[in-house]
Amino acid sequence: MSSAKLTYNGKEYEYPVIVGTENEAGIDFTQLRAQTGAITFDPGYGNTGSCKSAVTFIDGDAGILRYRGYPIEQLASASRFSEVCYLLIYGKLPNATELNEWRRLLTQNSFIHESMINLFDHYPPTAHPMAILSAMVASLSTFHPDSNNEDQLDTTIVRLLAKAKTLAAFTYKKTRGEPIVYPIAANSYAANFLYMMFSTPAEPYVISPVIENALNMLLVLHADHEQNCSTSTVRMVGSSGANLYASISAGISGLWGPLHGGANQEVIEMLERIVADGCDYKKYITMAKDKNSNFRLMGFGHRVYKNFDPRAKLLKEACDQVLKEMGVKEPLLEVAKHLEEVALRDDFFIERRLYPNVDFYSGIIYRALGIPTNMFTVMFAIGRMPGWIAQWREMRAEFGNKIHRPRQIYIGEKERHYVPVEKRK
Repeated sequence: MSSAKLTYNGKEYEYPVIVGTENEAGIDFTQLRAQTGAITFDPGYGNTGSCKSAVTFIDGDAGILRYRGYPIEQLASASRFSEVCYLLIYGKLPNATELNEWRRLLTQNSFIHESMINLFDHYPPTAHPMAILSAMVASLSTFHPDSNNEDQLDTTIVRLLAKAKTLAAFTYKKTRGEPIVYPIAANSYAANFLYMMFSTPAEPYVISPVIENALNMLLVLHADHEQNCSTSTVRMVGSSGANLYASISAGISGLWGPLHGGANQEVIEMLERIVADGCDYKKYITMAKDKNSNFRLMGFGHRVYKNFDPRAKLLKEACDQVLKEMGVKEPLLEVAKHLEEVALRDDFFIERRLYPNVDFYSGIIYRALGIPTNMFTVMFAIGRMPGWIAQWREMRAEFGNKIHRPRQIYIGEKERHYVPVEKRK
């Protein structure tokens, strides 16, 4: 086993190096504080490994994303979302019998308690769908108080996955003041969501295979992405012993932020700004190149991927198919196409590796499907649900009852003595 040496206060310490199956190396500093009294300082945890995980592998430089060892390109083009859920959570692809039973359970548990439906009526029309979704997921634990029992864990997992799409669709209906539509057993996971979103009691939604496949791909591509903000939140909350519903509810709140799950919403808002300014996309390309300008193109580049985002390649094809299927002719989407064309051939973007990312294409597809902008992050949350569950489950198995507890460097006042208010100057 290799090791790394640290010299601190004139004394040398040696720490083991952990190497993953893809040759990722990490220096094991678990004994650092005990041995030296010091801690590592890494704001944002960009250089800190919080866990060992077998769920997802990412190589940002090479543009690689794999779930449980399977390339995302294969899963996104050949598998259904329900199958990917099983893979992420249980670590293997299900056989035909397992998959049929898994799908049956997901369909059977799609309905929510009628009392929960009444809760939707008490949110104001202006409530953000992510606030409602987070609260309703947490509320599931009140309707299923056995959720933290180990022998009920598989049932809890199925309930959460099955009901997530139903809660999201009902949230949409309630914010629009429309009657809710219940799921249908014959539909796939993606088809059921579309059906509940866009059907009315008088006119059931006719699901196009192109649209269903595009949504299925979106869900698969968002299913997990290693130790990001929301996933780390799920793990941290879960480490306290909190039940699955509470932990996932916290993850939804983490995803809500514009720097995380809200990025595709920012893409659409940027496009709306350009359209409102006469569709002069060239003007905004010039602004993006100007280092003195505060404007930047949303949906280009990625913190992890220094090459083309592998998910974006897949979504670009799906995006073209959806726009063709729906015959969408809208200035917003035309501007998006122009920006994409420039970014893929302009040296400024190519040299800086500012390729269109998954948020750029997902926002365009959602827009074409008729999903409102404030529901974009909810769509992300539905897709990310199996990854959160897999990470939460893995964390419980690895850490047992050990709660996460990061350290800090204190920079406040030294000890001071209390002065009564009448004596203060």
